[in-house]
Amino acid sequence: MLNLTLAALIMIGRTLFDAGEFKRIQPHFDGECDEISGIIGAEDITMIDNNYALISSDYRREYMNDQDIPGAIYLYNLESRELINLTPSINFIFHPHGISTLPMQDGSIQVAVVNHQFNNHSIEIFRLQDNILTHIKSIKNKLLISPNDIVLVDNQKFYVTNDHITMKPISQKIYDYMQIPGSNVVYYDGKEFKVVAKGLVYANGINISADQKSIYVAECVGRSLSIFSRDIETNELDKKQSIYLNSAIDNIEVDQEGSLWIASHPKALAFMRHQKDQEKLSPSQVFKIQLNANNNYIVEEIFLNDGKSLSGSSGATVNGNDLLIGAVFDERFLHCQMNN
Repeated sequence: MLNLTLAALIMIGRTLFDAGEFKRIQPHFDGECDEISGIIGAEDITMIDNNYALISSDYRREYMNDQDIPGAIYLYNLESRELINLTPSINFIFHPHGISTLPMQDGSIQVAVVNHQFNNHSIEIFRLQDNILTHIKSIKNKLLISPNDIVLVDNQKFYVTNDHITMKPISQKIYDYMQIPGSNVVYYDGKEFKVVAKGLVYANGINISADQKSIYVAECVGRSLSIFSRDIETNELDKKQSIYLNSAIDNIEVDQEGSLWIASHPKALAFMRHQKDQEKLSPSQVFKIQLNANNNYIVEEIFLNDGKSLSGSSGATVNGNDLLIGAVFDERFLHCQMNN
């Protein structure tokens, strides 16, 4: 009995330590940030040119409580700081999560969005042109088990992360608390889905290198960035490197120089408490990872706060010295100016 008690205490202690419960948060940022209100749950943010960003927004606490308050995709003007709802008249259940964009030859931008529909998930394909977002099609498949984030690689072809391979809540908790590899990455070739990576510990954000030869996957519970080689012909993935960040990393953005910008939750259990109660703050964190041709890397912590200005950061994207930081639940996001 004593041995079982000791083993349980060790397991609890390890869980608390791994979740960052004992971390000391020392806020820092070399720049100034403004809070941009008028939007809720700006979970994923991506730049589409020098002046605009797209934002995936949803009432995520309400959705988790089975309330169907539609989410939206917003266009954000970095210069005027104006927010425009691009989906005010959408006529189906819409709870957007991860987003991805791809410039097309006709000058339009294809937009792919993970959409949660109460255990009937889908990928929504849109066309953005002249600041008008037009819905093209919905894509559903049994392999979209618990989709989280998406990256387009060609016209209606993409990779998607499933943060869990089951929708049973108790099984998901076991996977998470025991840090069991229970998520995957699937690929859609325009006709069919297939699993191309598995054995991941809560696969979250996903993105691709400019030459399309590398796929980046954030393992949130695994607290690591996994880098895969991509076979451009077959679209198969081969894991070649893992970068341990000791933080529950979320969405990934790639800047014009090829550096990765990753928002993260340094205290995972604090984020879980924040998920249930907005008054309980969750620290926010942003990493910049610079990779060279041999995938040698430099990790820099660009931003860290205690959750007061923004709780539960989930996405960070840059354009020049502009840094936008979104969050899963907050009723605002941050527009920051970096000093360097």
